[in-house]
Amino acid sequence: MKLTVKDLAMTAVMAAVICVLSPVAVPLATHVPISLATLAVMLSGALLGSRLGTLAAAVYIIVGALGMPVFANYSSGISVLFGMTDGYIFGYLPLAHLSGWIYERFGRNRDGYHRTAVLMSGMLCGNAVLYTVGTIWFMLYTGMPLSGALAACVLPFLPGDFLKMCAVCVLVPRLEPALRRIAVPAH
Repeated sequence: MKLTVKDLAMTAVMAAVICVLSPVAVPLATHVPISLATLAVMLSGALLGSRLGTLAAAVYIIVGALGMPVFANYSSGISVLFGMTDGYIFGYLPLAHLSGWIYERFGRNRDGYHRTAVLMSGMLCGNAVLYTVGTIWFMLYTGMPLSGALAACVLPFLPGDFLKMCAVCVLVPRLEPALRRIAVPAH
């Protein structure tokens, strides 16, 4: 994978956006908090595409694993990555990838309703994988049956995730033109 200076800069910026938004969280009794992480990850995938969006999510995970307080509720470290929410954190990788891949393949060069529908479809697919990975991990970690895990880890998050997807659908068409205008001077 050959990356340009602009690719690296945009990936770093989106990794920073994920790091800034992810700690903002509302703790729930289920120990799986509602956070802005998925908003930032979906935005990253849609704006940067599957490859760089996934790289930005990976940088976020590495930064948190190394001790920076970027996970939900300003937590950090390897222990967070091997706790009950680990599957959701690693699920950010396919969330970014699918949000970006579907949008860049089928919607980026379209306008209006079709563009929004494709963007929403990519985020829905990414969230489906995120929920699957995270819920399976949660069930293995806690021993909770599927019905309990769905009630604790999926159902409370669906309305908020829908609102986050709507926000991404509003932000992406407004941010893409600005990103296209950014030029990195050659040395």
